[in-house]
Amino acid sequence: MADEISYDLLYEKFQQRIEGLKRETPINEETPLEDVLKKEGFSRRDFMKWAGAVTAMLTLPSNFTPLIADAIKVVDRLPIIWLHMAECTGCSEALLRSANPTIDSLIFDHISLEYHETLMAAVGWQAEENLEHAMEKYKGKYVLMVEGGIPTADDGVYLTVGGHGKKGKDIAKDASEHAAAIFAIGTCSAYGGVQAAIPNPTGAVALSKITEKPIINVPGCPPSESNIVGTLMYFLLYGNLPALDVYDRPKWAYRLRIHDLCERRGHFDAGEFVEQFGDEAAKDGFCLYKVGCKGPYTFNNCSKNKFNEGTSWPVQVGFGCMGCSEPDFWDAMGTVNEPLKDRLYNTTFSGLGADATADKIGIGLLSVTAVGIAAHAAISAIKPPKE
Repeated sequence: MADEISYDLLYEKFQQRIEGLKRETPINEETPLEDVLKKEGFSRRDFMKWAGAVTAMLTLPSNFTPLIADAIKVVDRLPIIWLHMAECTGCSEALLRSANPTIDSLIFDHISLEYHETLMAAVGWQAEENLEHAMEKYKGKYVLMVEGGIPTADDGVYLTVGGHGKKGKDIAKDASEHAAAIFAIGTCSAYGGVQAAIPNPTGAVALSKITEKPIINVPGCPPSESNIVGTLMYFLLYGNLPALDVYDRPKWAYRLRIHDLCERRGHFDAGEFVEQFGDEAAKDGFCLYKVGCKGPYTFNNCSKNKFNEGTSWPVQVGFGCMGCSEPDFWDAMGTVNEPLKDRLYNTTFSGLGADATADKIGIGLLSVTAVGIAAHAAISAIKPPKE
């Protein structure tokens, strides 16, 4: 009964926020979103199915689905400023350059991007003026999205932008000052990424290191478009930040490990592993842990969202997770094709095994805690021999 009351109040809160946004003048006054989706071949049924998936993703009851569908129609009331720091533009490319646009990417095309260096026509002095104008016009209202690490060595000279020669760190800090919400998009912005890998000559750091404002990290290399749009939807509905984990990632997206949701988990539990790429076990789709899959150490929902227009993800095609949504993944995990035997292992189970390393967990804890090569060896040893 208490849950029903709380959801009723939440529903009413969402309705009020959406109605308030509807009264705002649309920033993007071009073709309505419904017409854009229809033109791209998405039916009303497709759209409602998408809204239902977002509802489930945000862990809301199914009766919130029509409200989610209603909310997305006012997404163009949120002005967005997207900054590029030290990065490869992969996060933008993954979101916007799909051959067959998804509903997520079309929605992102529809929002009011007031500044995005990859997409906008303006360059040079005009681009700088556009950014300053957007920051002033929408002060306290815009959502800031930052892609890339922030160089800080030698006072940030390694990222200097525009005719005024502004440092990237100063631009990011100024833009953060009056943002309604700040998203660090991708692992580079969230934790420094490959730019911050040893020896890190440019002194690249996470966005959170150059501002004291609250940051929502949406890591991944790149993050899925669903996690980006879903986080934006959360802010649109709630008007505040989502519940975050210890690394400031939204729990609704990064609560579980890759390992928890992996389609190869049954093989892991059975002690069935790929020993080297191309062997018979690889052809049979066995667990990739022994050839370096970092799924047991990585928190993300890749197996649910997938990539390549939702068709697949690395583990599905036979290569292990690299752990790209974790802090310092390049140095701590990287592309080494073997288990991290000495890594301190933190689990999702109330501290069980939290101080044990992956190669020392006992067989009795295996089913509920960390990974153990020794434990799997024991399982294999007690299996009856094949006829």
